[in-house]
Amino acid sequence: MRFMILVRATPETETEADTLFSDTALMAAMTDYHDALAKAGVLLDAAGLKPSAAGWRVRYAGDRRTVIDGPFAETKELLAGYTLIQVRSRDEAMEWARRFPNPMGAGADAEIEVRPLYEAEDLPAALTQSQTPQPDAAQA
Repeated sequence: MRFMILVRATPETETEADTLFSDTALMAAMTDYHDALAKAGVLLDAAGLKPSAAGWRVRYAGDRRTVIDGPFAETKELLAGYTLIQVRSRDEAMEWARRFPNPMGAGADAEIEVRPLYEAEDLPAALTQSQTPQPDAAQA
């Protein structure tokens, strides 16, 4: 089972300032945590996200697409980073999530969210059946 640990953005993570990166205790705690995940063989990926000012959204209205450049005002709807793990159970994912260091530093207000990913067995069989590749006309 795969789970994504999502770190909610704050006004501090939305600034260009490197204030979070200058917190050596936080960086050490995050490194230790992710090293423990890797040693346990459950870490698939992890990264911090740049502020929304560096990104964009694509809004769909029927067949029309509109690109909206960041920054985005509602930080409570934004993400600052993620950790992707693969574990045997929801309980194991919860154990790892409880060990996640406070992503904003000791004593700060912060929030993480943990969500399971869809796996092949969660999808209808028609979507997961292996399709036999068809040769190109040029190869036929």
